[in-house]
Amino acid sequence: MEARRIIVTGRVQGVGYRPFVYVTAHELGITGSVLNGSGKVFIHAEGAAAAIDSLEHALVDSAPPLARPVLASSEPAGLEGLTSFEILASDSATESEIHVPPDLYTCDDCVAELTGPQERRFGYPFINCTQCGPRYTIITGMPYDRPNTSMAGFPLCDDCRAEYESPLDRRFHAQPLACPVCGPQLEFVPAGRDSGPEDPLQQAVQALNQGQVVAIKGVGGYHLVCDAASDEAVARLRERKHRPDKPLAVMFPIRGEDSLDAARECLQLDEITAEAIRDPARPIVLAKKRADFPLSKLLAPGLSELGVFLPYSPLHHQLLADYGKPIVATSGNISGEPVITDNQEAQERLAGVADAFLHHNRPIIRPADDPVIRPMAGAARLIRPGRGIAPLERELPEKLPQAILATGGHMKNTVALAWDKRVVVSPHVGELDTPRSNDIFKIIINDIQSLYNVNSQVIACDLHPGYASSRWAEQQGLPVIRVQHHAAHASSLAGEHPDIDNWLVFTWDGVGYGSDETLWGGEALAGKPGEWVRVASFRTFRLVGGDKAGREPWRSAAALLWATGADESSNLARLAGSEALRLAHQAWKREINTYETSAAGRLFDAAAALVLGRHMASFEGQGPMELEHIAADGCEAVPLSLKQDADGLLRSDWAPLLNALTDPDLPPAQRAGIFHETMAQALVDQALEIRKTRDFQAVGLSGGVFQNRRLTERVVAMLTEKDIKIRLHRDIPANDGGLCFGQVVEAAALARAEDQTGKSNGR
Repeated sequence: MEARRIIVTGRVQGVGYRPFVYVTAHELGITGSVLNGSGKVFIHAEGAAAAIDSLEHALVDSAPPLARPVLASSEPAGLEGLTSFEILASDSATESEIHVPPDLYTCDDCVAELTGPQERRFGYPFINCTQCGPRYTIITGMPYDRPNTSMAGFPLCDDCRAEYESPLDRRFHAQPLACPVCGPQLEFVPAGRDSGPEDPLQQAVQALNQGQVVAIKGVGGYHLVCDAASDEAVARLRERKHRPDKPLAVMFPIRGEDSLDAARECLQLDEITAEAIRDPARPIVLAKKRADFPLSKLLAPGLSELGVFLPYSPLHHQLLADYGKPIVATSGNISGEPVITDNQEAQERLAGVADAFLHHNRPIIRPADDPVIRPMAGAARLIRPGRGIAPLERELPEKLPQAILATGGHMKNTVALAWDKRVVVSPHVGELDTPRSNDIFKIIINDIQSLYNVNSQVIACDLHPGYASSRWAEQQGLPVIRVQHHAAHASSLAGEHPDIDNWLVFTWDGVGYGSDETLWGGEALAGKPGEWVRVASFRTFRLVGGDKAGREPWRSAAALLWATGADESSNLARLAGSEALRLAHQAWKREINTYETSAAGRLFDAAAALVLGRHMASFEGQGPMELEHIAADGCEAVPLSLKQDADGLLRSDWAPLLNALTDPDLPPAQRAGIFHETMAQALVDQALEIRKTRDFQAVGLSGGVFQNRRLTERVVAMLTEKDIKIRLHRDIPANDGGLCFGQVVEAAALARAEDQTGKSNGR
């Protein structure tokens, strides 16, 4: 007989880990105890040495499917002669190494109960167990115990308490545990009148059958829901939400043995896409429409893909099972803001959008929008972190001397907290353009530090002085490390692939504030975090209108044509009103409200304007997305000259593209195909030229432009042919949603360099 003290870290809270330890110990004849202490699990085990060895192996190899345990230590302990194995009460005073669990989809066992007429939770839309249910969105503090959740206000009935207290029950210490007797309840509220006596869920189904828009409170916030097959219902939702074109996500019912049977009737699902849709996070996945797509053509106008996902909460399972058809399930918010979570706020702010509301009375502590995935280049790649995926944890290669808070960018904002060797990335916040977005931004910053019991000592932010996230950082009274936008993109990729020490990273996006105070966006950076050198870019051009250019692509097209000497009316009359065009040209000539940029994203905007006549965009990236959709295969690239400028920077000249983009004899699909092929070839030409003078282990692609599947897959294929290793993002977004992670990696490297050299290095 011997005794050991075993400590397990990692994701071991909210996933049924302690009951698993209890059952395993009993099966092996081991006595002792298991204790949860603020993120770690402490085990005192007494028994035969071989049995305890088996326990240690099982702690990692046989753990519950959603656990991510790490065996931190195992040391001899004193024998106490214990006769049983117990689960002790959580100890919040132990050293903090907290892992906050994300919200989990409804497990198969709970779905079976939900749909089993003989079960006492039959049809109960808040069913859960240790393997499923809300987590991050209901936690008020750690350790993760019921009093520290929004379920504290729902005292357990006798039946639920018996399950909660039985170590052999799968609901042992399931903190969101509830049943129809003691748990949360639904409420249906029609706009402008009282609810009827019918079951709230059935009233919601009836409203959908009548073509209405219903705001439904889910796990991390509200969805706006309507019939996905009805042009009238979708058009009504678009008009009311002032969202004329942006794609709408669709949730499909599960029926038959294959959970994707309903989705396959509408979509072409390859193995990677199908696997991504079935993932336990239940993300929204961009999937190709079938040629005979039977749903409303208004769901994703002008695009060949649709955002699709499966029910992930018991409420969604019930709704889809009863309604029996796909539904639009788009974020319940005002465009660009975080999703709404509060019942009263939903009724007030969505009153002009929804015909009815399906509320529940389980409070949502913090918003978590749905995550978004796009399969490309052989893998499912994260576009937006959210419910089920975030808080997203990564490990750093080196321990940090100080805790760093990274505030991200202005668009697609996320924030990150890093300490020791850990980084935690928040769910998607949104655009920091409104008071509510900024309020949620600040709440999440406070929450993430409170939940993990870590106070930041340094703040990393973007170099741009006008970003709300950067202004907030400057006001906190802490040391600030300003990180150049594209260095953050490059470092975010390097942080995902720590095995590469020497990079060439192409960072292409809309615009980002450069270290020379111009607006970059088509950059190649060589080196590694803390030591990036700008080695290539595009020919610059002057844009007029400031931030308007992002939503008015004609401005980018006009700037390219004016820069090459085209007449102000040539190819532009159809892009913008004559008066707007005249005023813009005057401002451009006088350099009033203009800025110099090398942004690849603006080249895509210009191409969309010239090829498609997309002069205005109702959402970010609309023109480039439509351009990708129509692009023909097999087009040849237009050769672009590549020359060094006065500073020794390689620059590709986009000017030869203009003839092809404006050629009326070429079909739009061919012009779009030529553009994509030319941009891919320009990147490869830069990489090959740089390789003549610099060694690098791999080429990386980062920045929002590389969410474009056609461009990315062509670059991968072309570089692979040249025997150049290439790395892409997977778990961190390539867009600005990954900036905060990159800011952590870059700030840590800059701080290390400063400590080593005693120089400022950009502080």
